[in-house]
Amino acid sequence: MPSESQDRRMLRTALEEARAGLAEGGIPIGAALYAADGTTLLGRGHNRRVQDSDPSAHAETAAFRAAGRQRSYRGTTMATTLSPCWYCSGLVRQFGISRVVVGETRTFRGGHDWLTEHGVDVVILDDPACVALMTDFTKARPDLWNEDIGA
Repeated sequence: MPSESQDRRMLRTALEEARAGLAEGGIPIGAALYAADGTTLLGRGHNRRVQDSDPSAHAETAAFRAAGRQRSYRGTTMATTLSPCWYCSGLVRQFGISRVVVGETRTFRGGHDWLTEHGVDVVILDDPACVALMTDFTKARPDLWNEDIGA
């Protein structure tokens, strides 16, 4: 089981992705998928809904796609800057991703409780940088945020 310092390192990768998405004019959510050893990065990505005009281009799906086909996803960890939505939570369950490291749940309460109920190890770090990034974004661009969450 990865340590808290490994979880924070994984989250830093996701946070880099979130910042890249914001710099591109998109929604600042990032994710990274790590192998069972907690150190091998399989894939990383950020929300590209705006950039690609693709409503399915979420950060977790981008990281998952970047990881490519794996024989099994058991034991892997998905680090994400924000609680995963139902769509991304379904991806975690569908493919048996074992752990999810969540940067923050204050600005959006996604499916992390549901994941826990179904045996996924969820770690919520309540990371100040993730909170600030999303809080600033939701204030500055409520139109994009509401579109992203279907409000």
